Amino acid sequence: MSSEIEETSTRVSERGQATRGALLRAAREVFAQEGFAQAAVTDIVAKAGASVGSLYHHFNGKADLYLTLFEEFQARQQDRTREAIYKARDEGERDPQRLFLAGAAAYLAGSVEERELSRLFLSGDGPPGFDRIMRERLRKWARRNAALFQAEDSRFNEPLAIVLTGAMLGAVSEVSFVDDKERADRLSASIIAILGTIKGEQ
Repeated sequence: MSSEIEETSTRVSERGQATRGALLRAAREVFAQEGFAQAAVTDIVAKAGASVGSLYHHFNGKADLYLTLFEEFQARQQDRTREAIYKARDEGERDPQRLFLAGAAAYLAGSVEERELSRLFLSGDGPPGFDRIMRERLRKWARRNAALFQAEDSRFNEPLAIVLTGAMLGAVSEVSFVDDKERADRLSASIIAILGTIKGEQ
């Protein structure tokens, strides 16, 4: 009997995860087409093949869908950055600026690969308070970059970390709004090359 209950519970759980995934995919499409303010919950559930009730079972509403998409995108970006830095370290790189650039290149690549989402989050059309969330996330990113420099090099160069981080923020905005992927990739590579020439005071 217990095994039957477990199997039923597993099927319900899998069905719930499938519905949640469908709602997120639909929200991504509708937000990209309409923007957050103009997106309708009814359009999202129709595209997902779900019900309004199921949306509110998994999410608190339209803003929660948007923020979930943002958090999942940021998690993927962090994974890309971390993997690139670990790979560079495994290959013997110890210079903090080169490690930063390895992570920055991966972050830009993710922004190009998922530029539909990146554009959405940079558009200024988000739920109330999202600008504050973005600013806080960028501050955390800056602190992580500074920590990378400090951990890897006793000659920690805070101004250089700030300049590179600021340049990257602008770069993400630019490459995210380039329609042609090949052009966006070339632009990203050129940006990383230029950032590599910036040197702080010794």
